[in-house]
Amino acid sequence: MTGDRGGTRVAVDVGGTFVDLVMVDGTTGEVSIEKQPATPDRLSAEVGSGLERLPTRIADIAWLLHGSTLVLNAILQERGAKVGLLTTPGFRDVLGLGRGARPHIYDWLFTPPEPLVPRHLRREVPERMAADGTELAPLDLDALDAEVDALVADDVEAVAICFLHAYADPKHEQLAAARVRERHPSLRVTASVEVAPEWREFERTSTAVLNAYVQPPFGRYLDDLAQSLKEAGYERPIAVMQSNGGVIDSTRAAALPIRTLMSGPAGGAIGGRALARELGLPNLICTDVGGTSFDVVLIEEGEILERSETDLAGRPVLAPFIDIVSVGAGGGSVAWIDETQALRVGPRSAGARPGPASFGFGGLEPTVTDCQLLLGRLDPEAFLGGRMRLNVEAARRSLVERVATPLGLTVEEAAMGVITIAETNMGQAIHVLTVERGVDPRGFSLLSYGGGGGLFAAAIAQELEIPKLLIPRAPANFSAWGILSSDYREDASLTRVRALAPEHCPGIAGDLQTLRRQVVDDLAAHRISEDAVDVSRRLDLRFEGQEHTIEVPIDPTWLPDAPTFLAGTRERFVASHRQLYGHGDPDGPIEIVTARCRGVGQVDRPRWPAWKVREPAEPHGRRPVHLGDLGVVDTPVFDRERLALDQTVPGPAIVEEWTTTIVVPAGWAATTDRMGNLVMERT
Repeated sequence: MTGDRGGTRVAVDVGGTFVDLVMVDGTTGEVSIEKQPATPDRLSAEVGSGLERLPTRIADIAWLLHGSTLVLNAILQERGAKVGLLTTPGFRDVLGLGRGARPHIYDWLFTPPEPLVPRHLRREVPERMAADGTELAPLDLDALDAEVDALVADDVEAVAICFLHAYADPKHEQLAAARVRERHPSLRVTASVEVAPEWREFERTSTAVLNAYVQPPFGRYLDDLAQSLKEAGYERPIAVMQSNGGVIDSTRAAALPIRTLMSGPAGGAIGGRALARELGLPNLICTDVGGTSFDVVLIEEGEILERSETDLAGRPVLAPFIDIVSVGAGGGSVAWIDETQALRVGPRSAGARPGPASFGFGGLEPTVTDCQLLLGRLDPEAFLGGRMRLNVEAARRSLVERVATPLGLTVEEAAMGVITIAETNMGQAIHVLTVERGVDPRGFSLLSYGGGGGLFAAAIAQELEIPKLLIPRAPANFSAWGILSSDYREDASLTRVRALAPEHCPGIAGDLQTLRRQVVDDLAAHRISEDAVDVSRRLDLRFEGQEHTIEVPIDPTWLPDAPTFLAGTRERFVASHRQLYGHGDPDGPIEIVTARCRGVGQVDRPRWPAWKVREPAEPHGRRPVHLGDLGVVDTPVFDRERLALDQTVPGPAIVEEWTTTIVVPAGWAATTDRMGNLVMERT
């Protein structure tokens, strides 16, 4: 780790409802946390306000890291830039045609999303590459200039370039991108090989267009943030979290914003892995209950599950991702009644503005937070450590008018119904990532974080028969804490389809060496020397005749010896195929589709100070809390910061800290461990 990455470090996680901040003092090791509303039209100002609340001057911050859901929200809400597309003749309709399939086969009303680039802004440029990289027709630069000029006249802010088979030879795309940038310096440009140098025209085109779509707004946000920080005295680089769990500098992130799609949730996964290793828990289900969503990540045998493709509102993205399953079930998720008079929760969220009805910012619809308040689980006078006073009557009025009265329910029945549905949705998200992939959740521990995590953790664990759960310190800021633990990380890939056979071993080894050189050079731009880079290698494999692939890690010691490489690769692929699909022919013909390399430049991991030894704490109060089947119970309330090391709090109980509330149900007990985690187990 280079010198400027020491000192005082601050991580910022911009979510849909709040901006979370964590600071580690470089001298004392003390940890400070802050929380600020995430007002959509003034996010950079909100980040600045949060930084000013921390016990340090902005100018004295040595290293600032940043994660967000800005890119994700811009795509989901279709608030990106006006984009033009340059492509090979005959392929302007790839975005509209897609795969020609109906992903939900029983939904006869399914309609695919409209392309983000209307047809008149998709322009064809004469050129052609063959699938093996042979040039069939040269790039016509005069035609390129004319088409780009037409797009500029139509006021596009960004241009995506996706030529046929560019993954096999990128020179046409690279030449076109350089030409456009030279002639139109203010235009944002994305070449598909810069973001997804892999095959599959629809997926590659979609990824390039999505990157171009969010380049202008994300770039403006980063520019505004950098300018406001500079005015406050901070002139060092900003490290931006990626979906793969690593960070890159803000200049590169502005050019490749699609890499930051899931950067906020990815921070929680990195923090979860660090915590799992510290506690010796190889199998961990990480769950994040935020204001707008419930995110799940699986850590199996100490490693985070990843994927190389995802789908975003019907639009595919080719990029390395931590495998995150998300559902619209957060504190701000709105409760509503559908056309069949059934109670639904989410996926729509009230966000930060107007927010839940109880926030008093003009929200009229009942949310999950409003229901938790009406059940007595939240203290209206102590929300965010007393910074906000929740309006109980506003929450009651919204729930009565929108849910209870239309369904003929009492307020308590309606509130419990909303919470039960939210818990069911959360449990189903875990089911997708575990049971549906051949993994038994009962062999895992559950890590629950996010501002609302402690309210749901025990109910979810009980439903899935998970024996142990953990609530980390400052759980509402845990994703920001994870961002502090993130390494610099670069990924590279190359598609070449060939058989897993002895004659192709030299070529495979050569491709992996080329990719290794690429990630090492990319990390050198972050001032990380080659000898400090840890490189891992993977291959996308499939049985001959299959459509989809499985990603398999490759041991670098195999590469010099062809028989060892072939045997080891085959064994790992067949084992993975059997786990996922229940079968796998150990002697079947296998194809290699894509080679991948990842380079990691490690940073020092921050650590929480050890939990202080003190006398066991008594409850600081009691209040009536609705606890499901037990009904309303006079429940003791504990201050988490006053709990002693190894103190056990039997349920039913409420444990509060300034950013979150934790429900300990009857039949459970919570104990504070040496790191300050609250470990909950069934009694």
